[in-house]
Amino acid sequence: MSQLQLGLIIAGAFVLLGVVLQNFWLARRNRPRQGTPSVFGPHDELANLEPTLNEPGGDGFALPVSEKKPTLDALIDVIAPIALETPVTGEALLAAMPPTRRVGSKPFTIEGQTQGQQRWEFPVAGRSYTQLQAGIQLANRSGALNDIEFSEFVMKTQTFCDIVGGTPDFPEMRQEISRARELDQFAGDHDAQLSFVLRARRAAWSASYIQQTAAKLGFVPGSIDGRMVVPASQAGLPPVLSLSFDAQAALAEDPTQSALREVSLVLDVAQVDRNERAFERMREAALTLAQEMDGLVTDDNGVALPNEALDVIGSELAHLYDTLAQRELAAGSALARRLFS
Repeated sequence: MSQLQLGLIIAGAFVLLGVVLQNFWLARRNRPRQGTPSVFGPHDELANLEPTLNEPGGDGFALPVSEKKPTLDALIDVIAPIALETPVTGEALLAAMPPTRRVGSKPFTIEGQTQGQQRWEFPVAGRSYTQLQAGIQLANRSGALNDIEFSEFVMKTQTFCDIVGGTPDFPEMRQEISRARELDQFAGDHDAQLSFVLRARRAAWSASYIQQTAAKLGFVPGSIDGRMVVPASQAGLPPVLSLSFDAQAALAEDPTQSALREVSLVLDVAQVDRNERAFERMREAALTLAQEMDGLVTDDNGVALPNEALDVIGSELAHLYDTLAQRELAAGSALARRLFS
């Protein structure tokens, strides 16, 4: 073999090696970013991070005792007082309750007061009630109370009263339907659900990488696969923020092999107390995740959101918070959570 032939063989080997190395580098660069290996299995890790109502949700968000269940309020409910000739036991009231606590798309409830009691409550066994009231919500995200729902409310309440020996006093239907439409119009004009989308610039992300990166910012696994949340500072309340990605990737046998190119950050404004500083935390989380994961923050349509656009959104939200508070429907309050649900 001549020196020329040997040289060509060696040169060809180097070229081939270069092609192999380049392909390896490209494959490594483009494969999904991976999280740090864990001692847990892919699903065990999530199970151990799942919060309970009485446990901290992570990263300094204490979860104290949950607030008491909200009662009917004339601001967002139709209320029908029920007169009783004699006190009725909680057991009798519970036995007479209708099988469902909804009329159409609206929550329906019966409440009572014991002698000398100052607040209304859902009937409890072992107590005797001297006053009752029935109520149905005027509006929610399904729309305003309509004529059919009002009529069903009347029939359901009357059936209950016939069993317990009560006499209901129903408000005038047309007036309540008018109130429902006005409240629904207000709610529709002031309902804000913000959504940011974080999109990968180059390499995709694995589900485990997203989970571990988000966990550093206080996100914990939610009750739905592919969803993480920042818990509220009070137990039982809606989360401050939620982060979601493809549920199938979260359910994969090996979540490190999934290839995801976007995640969503969502804030349901009316559900979260203003003192939680939800938008500020959403903005900070989005920008931090973008930096850590080499991503771009956009709106739902893929349009990039620069700081100037985020400033405008923050200013508009401040005005929205003020408007809700002036209407006695402050964001995060029991009434706001019921209306915007």
